[in-house]
Amino acid sequence: MTGVHEVEVVVAHSERATVRVGDVYLKIDPDQGRADVEVEAMALAPVTTPRILWRNPPVLALAALPGRALGRLGEPSSGSPGAWAAAGAAVRTLHDAPLPPWPGRSLDELATRLDRECGWLVTNAVLPTDLVTRNRHIAEAALRPWTPVFTHGDLQADHVFVEGEEVTGILDWSEAARGDALFDLAMLTLGHEEHLGDVLAGYGGDVDLDVVRAWWSWRSLVVIRWLAEHGFDPAAPGCEVDVLRARM
Repeated sequence: MTGVHEVEVVVAHSERATVRVGDVYLKIDPDQGRADVEVEAMALAPVTTPRILWRNPPVLALAALPGRALGRLGEPSSGSPGAWAAAGAAVRTLHDAPLPPWPGRSLDELATRLDRECGWLVTNAVLPTDLVTRNRHIAEAALRPWTPVFTHGDLQADHVFVEGEEVTGILDWSEAARGDALFDLAMLTLGHEEHLGDVLAGYGGDVDLDVVRAWWSWRSLVVIRWLAEHGFDPAAPGCEVDVLRARM
């Protein structure tokens, strides 16, 4: 890394941080359970993931992926329809893989979290009651039995790197687990609804769009408190609050 003159803070909050130094990402996470999941998931996933350079808890060093992020929440995506379709195909490859050995969150856990966060949003007047009520009703459609697949668990568009119309790798596997395939598709297209058709063209098969939209509402409702408490703004243009408003 000769010639590197600065450290880029990719993301930092009280739970963990990621910095970039040249072509190396340093992920700092005191929760070694999350790091263990990330390392094992990357070893099992049948898609390209960052190369592990070394691990010295609480730091995990990863080689940078070529290309750039497919998109970022709150910003228009520069990714072409073909790039989004390639991302959908990569997700299909992951979902068709053997299940990871560890479980994901149960329906009861997901329902309890939705109930708790909606109550907090209303009680503290963070959002209008009708906005929360409408989106909660939509979100409940996601809380149904599903056949578990190998899910990334936090498949935001900025975790998928592309060059042209090729996926060069997928980042941040600490939430990987058995889960609902449609949750991954919803996370990938959260705030990028216009690219849902492109993703599904690459993913293939029949997908229940109402459930994808339900996961958009669920995710946006349950994450607002965490974002606010960790220095992020869910009310920024194009972000979670706007996702909820779009459902009205």
